[in-house]
Amino acid sequence: YKGSCVEPPRNLQIIDPGLLGHLYIEWQPPPSLLTLDQCTVKYKLKYRSTGDADWKVVFTKKLKYGDGFDLSKRTEAKVQTLLEGRCTNESEVKSGWTHATFQVPSQGDLESQIQDFHCVYYNWEHLTCTWQLGRLAPPGARYEFYYWYEGLDHAVQCDDYLQPHGRNTGCNLQNLRQAEYIDFNVCVNGSSASTRLRPSYFTFHLQNLVKPSPPEKLSVSISAYEEVDVEWSPPAGGTPPQCLDYEVQLTEHDGDADAAWASVSTQAETAFTFSQSNRSHVSCVRVRGKTNMFCADQGFWSEWTRECFYVSRKDEKQLFILIAVVLSFLAVVIIFIFAAQRKKR
Repeated sequence: YKGSCVEPPRNLQIIDPGLLGHLYIEWQPPPSLLTLDQCTVKYKLKYRSTGDADWKVVFTKKLKYGDGFDLSKRTEAKVQTLLEGRCTNESEVKSGWTHATFQVPSQGDLESQIQDFHCVYYNWEHLTCTWQLGRLAPPGARYEFYYWYEGLDHAVQCDDYLQPHGRNTGCNLQNLRQAEYIDFNVCVNGSSASTRLRPSYFTFHLQNLVKPSPPEKLSVSISAYEEVDVEWSPPAGGTPPQCLDYEVQLTEHDGDADAAWASVSTQAETAFTFSQSNRSHVSCVRVRGKTNMFCADQGFWSEWTRECFYVSRKDEKQLFILIAVVLSFLAVVIIFIFAAQRKKR
């Protein structure tokens, strides 16, 4: 390749195909490289959204790349040509950058956006998302929930809305196994006869929103060495057993709100043994589960499974022994007196 520089790519564009934040970045090669056959042509792509501290960087030989973006923010991208091979004496030659930006035109007042958006993927089986109406949403405003993930041809609207007061404030989705470990894009937008409402966009991974069902078949036994042996089973349903860690707690009270709990964590194990000091009549054990670091980056704790049991005090046992000895002694005395009286007669 003659010269010390190479031309940058042409016609860089950021394209929105209507997939709720999944954008495509496309460009064309510089005309001077179309007949080049003695060099390797690659492209260095950098992109980010407003507010991101760092650029995402991709090296590719292709002329198109797709990724997820927050459509409420401005997106910017830049790409350069990288040339290396016989035509450059095996050294890498870089072009300048070609720049492009993209932003969805804003509509509606910011206060018309939904509030407190929250999603939970229950037991790896069904997703429930909820929200509150926008502060400036007019009385007749109607919000709608759309979602998309790779594998769907187009964005899909929710078909099972939560309507506690006759207005959409949530959505239930099922059969989402194929959407795990990839971007799950959501848009909640609205319509009103009196004003335009601003849409809200979200992207997340389902496995990071899992709340498993509580552990099952909790059993507690007291060993001869005054230890508390606790065993349980993973919850039935969609949660993979190998994806759960557990927290086990013991209190030597009746489990009221102010009780002090001794706590331990286990990784996938479904049994634990506590030392028992026998200080009280009633002790309680509770267990809950959460997706572990091998299956997700974060998640929600399940509800507790709880079991309470009776433990005799040491001084109670001593008292029972003393009572038994006294009763036995009294029985012997009564028998002796009764026998003596019969002998006199």
